[in-house]
Amino acid sequence: MDLTSAPILLAAVAAVLVAGISKGGFGSGAAFAGAVILALVTEPQTALALMLPLLMVMDVTALPAYWRKWDPVAAAALCLGAVPGTVLAALVFRSADADVTRVLIGSIALLFVAFQMSRDRGLIRTDGLPGGRVAGWIWGGVAGFTSFVSHAGGPPAAVYLLSRKVEKEVFQATTVLVFWAINLMKIGPYALLGAISRDTLIADLYLAPVAVAGILTGIWLHRRIPAVWFFRVTYVLLAVTGTKLIWDGLA
Repeated sequence: MDLTSAPILLAAVAAVLVAGISKGGFGSGAAFAGAVILALVTEPQTALALMLPLLMVMDVTALPAYWRKWDPVAAAALCLGAVPGTVLAALVFRSADADVTRVLIGSIALLFVAFQMSRDRGLIRTDGLPGGRVAGWIWGGVAGFTSFVSHAGGPPAAVYLLSRKVEKEVFQATTVLVFWAINLMKIGPYALLGAISRDTLIADLYLAPVAVAGILTGIWLHRRIPAVWFFRVTYVLLAVTGTKLIWDGLA
């Protein structure tokens, strides 16, 4: 598959912009939508491998804006917990075929939408949940697993950070730092599993400026505009694409 063909690059540009804007702080947590979109036009493992270096470019671009504004206790707990979660996910990823991966990615997308909508309506509350180190290790393990198989570690990390009642900027800074670390953990296993290839890296070179533009746009919007409309559009997008991936995987 030619990852630099016009149809795939157009889909990739849209995917990377959505991920970058979210990762920059405007609609935080929905950055994995990029991988979900790409999985519709490429093999799911290829979509994940293509997005990983771009997510790392986004991490590096976003870090200076949130430097030392994170919660150090929460960040350390989540990163430590993510290690066994990442190892477990690598073992699952190694034995899963493309259709199983499609179902996994699609299911996580729909669960994300259900979680966010339930939280927005007050059906799920984080008040009273444990916010200590042990809870951080547990949620970090879940985040490491879901991040590896679909780049969707945001919701588990969000549950933990919200239980600690951190401020908006501390929340965003902590997630940027944590997923910078988790994405670094994923490079070796992705390479060993053969997901990262010369073709994905060449496509990444084309898309790196788009990743930076998305991050800078997200940072700008984060400080000026409520994220409600971005979230609504992203929910619909994830619901449709997630359902399509599950359908394709089962069919």
